[in-house]
Amino acid sequence: MTAPKKLYVKTYGCQMNVYDSERMAEALGQQGYVETTDMAEADMILLNTCHIREKAAEKVYSELGRLKPLREAKPDLKIGVAGCVAQAEGAEIMARQPMVNLVVGPQAYHRLPAMMEAVDRGETALDTDFPEEDKFLHLPAGRKPARGPTAFLTVQEGCDKFCAFCVVPYTRGAEVSRPVDRLMREARDLVERGVREITLLGQNVNAYHGQGPDGEWGLARLIREMAGIDGLDRIRFTTSHPNDMDDDLIAAFGDCEALMPYLHLPVQSGSDRILKRMNRSHTAESYLTLIERLRAARPDLLLSGDFIVGFPEETDEDFQATLDLIEAARYGAAYTFKYSPRPGTPAAERPQVPDAIADDRLQRLQALITRQQRAAQEAMVGKETTVLFEKPGRMAGQMVGKSEHLHAVHVDGPETLKGRIARVRIIEAGPNSLGGVLA
Repeated sequence: MTAPKKLYVKTYGCQMNVYDSERMAEALGQQGYVETTDMAEADMILLNTCHIREKAAEKVYSELGRLKPLREAKPDLKIGVAGCVAQAEGAEIMARQPMVNLVVGPQAYHRLPAMMEAVDRGETALDTDFPEEDKFLHLPAGRKPARGPTAFLTVQEGCDKFCAFCVVPYTRGAEVSRPVDRLMREARDLVERGVREITLLGQNVNAYHGQGPDGEWGLARLIREMAGIDGLDRIRFTTSHPNDMDDDLIAAFGDCEALMPYLHLPVQSGSDRILKRMNRSHTAESYLTLIERLRAARPDLLLSGDFIVGFPEETDEDFQATLDLIEAARYGAAYTFKYSPRPGTPAAERPQVPDAIADDRLQRLQALITRQQRAAQEAMVGKETTVLFEKPGRMAGQMVGKSEHLHAVHVDGPETLKGRIARVRIIEAGPNSLGGVLA
């Protein structure tokens, strides 16, 4: 019997890439590949890339350079690059790194089986099209047990917002929402495979407007429908845009028990002047008003956000406005970035803030976010919460899971807790996690 070919997938960046990597692995399963966690034993290495981080393309080329010894030791090793850097760089990747056999963009990975047939014939394969066909229709349905009790499900892709700093509209394309019936089938399949929590994904997930049996559905209606799936106990969604947070979705936080009290809602800046220069159509005041409405619907809502500091032309006054907004919003977590130019975006051509100033602002902003995060975690001490346990912890006899508010929680308990939801009393708050005892 012929031994199966081994596939190693390295995933960079966002949660959508995690979902995409799983689907690409399933597609390559049609070519006889099975996944491995050991790069050295792989017959194919696939790098699923992200263009959000600074110097993303350079980091991919650096990673490819590190793969050269593996290729030299194993001449038949196949190497592929997927994702947003693949979309942006295209044939340049193959020109700079001839050992790459395959380059595929995020909207064409359903074509991987045919591309691998070309690679097996000794050809190179490049596909960075935005095909008209729905890639999800051409992907195999998952059949293996789930990797754990939580899973991602992409419901929407692309972006029409064209923020001045962002490459997503160019690498992921225009906003597209998947039909309701296909999403419900995939959600039920995940639950049948052992999943108890699903995070709905999209570049602008709350802009979801998929076709349902009686017309177009918004995200709130989709969430309520999924909440009726027996065995699906928890639902989350990310990433949201403030302008797409409609009344029905706000209400869902209050009336849908399965929707967890955690929301990632990027604002990027607290300065209206900078928000306008970013082409963000909300204001600091409208954002804070939106948060008030969300907390009125769900008082225990934990909020996280994204912030860019050192955006072109940002002044000390603009930065102070961001600090003021953070103080008012009271975040439980946040992702913070120093602005870095993305070629082809409007902001890349504007006067840049000196690195030293941007670095100082980033440190000050991170210190404030850290204080708020620790305060949110310390406020949990003495309270009870439910935890979905996912895996053993670092210490013997310890299990780790996520609370309703997405806090990592560890307790002493048996491995039989994996996949179960249990009540936990929090007894300590660490820098990045909570400790508790089974209630």
